[in-house]
Amino acid sequence: MAHSKNQFYLRRLHSLLGVIPLGGFLLVHLLVNHQATQGVEAFNKAANMMESLPFLYALEIIMIYIPILYHAVYGVHIAFTASHNIGHHSYMRNWMFLFQRISGILTFIFVMIHMWQTRIQKFFGQEVNFDMVHDIVSNPFWLVFYIVCIIAVVFHFSNGLWSFLVTWGILQSPKSQKVFTWVSLVIFIVVSYIGVSAILAFV
Repeated sequence: MAHSKNQFYLRRLHSLLGVIPLGGFLLVHLLVNHQATQGVEAFNKAANMMESLPFLYALEIIMIYIPILYHAVYGVHIAFTASHNIGHHSYMRNWMFLFQRISGILTFIFVMIHMWQTRIQKFFGQEVNFDMVHDIVSNPFWLVFYIVCIIAVVFHFSNGLWSFLVTWGILQSPKSQKVFTWVSLVIFIVVSYIGVSAILAFV
């Protein structure tokens, strides 16, 4: 009984962190990157503004790195223990469940690589600016990798919103769940456009 109760709270925390703060960070990060579509100076100005935030490293650790670590580790646990859900949902929802797990793995890999190529390089004396990202995506392999992974990240977020609202009891009726499926699709398309157009602007 205690184990089931713990699982309940751990799942709630996993769901919550995926939207707050990680979903919020994703949207802010993509909007900052989208400034690249306005030119080099516009992006560098937005990036410098983010870099100048007070207590930046503490904010990153508390609001990004720790939540990502927990969300990823517990997400892997869910992926390997949730097979009993198959057959309990609609055909489409089962596919969404599978894609959510695959996109989650891609997201975690992408975040680690992206951090190495940008944030960690800052400790080696490189400035996080337009030229840094341009140098990365000028390589066709990394450009394709970034586009695919950005779409995977956005799918994980937008489909995760549906799961979040169901988990927290906000979407209870089948009709509301069906309606928000379409809402999450619109969110996926709009945010994917913002993310992909941003990365192409660096090319």
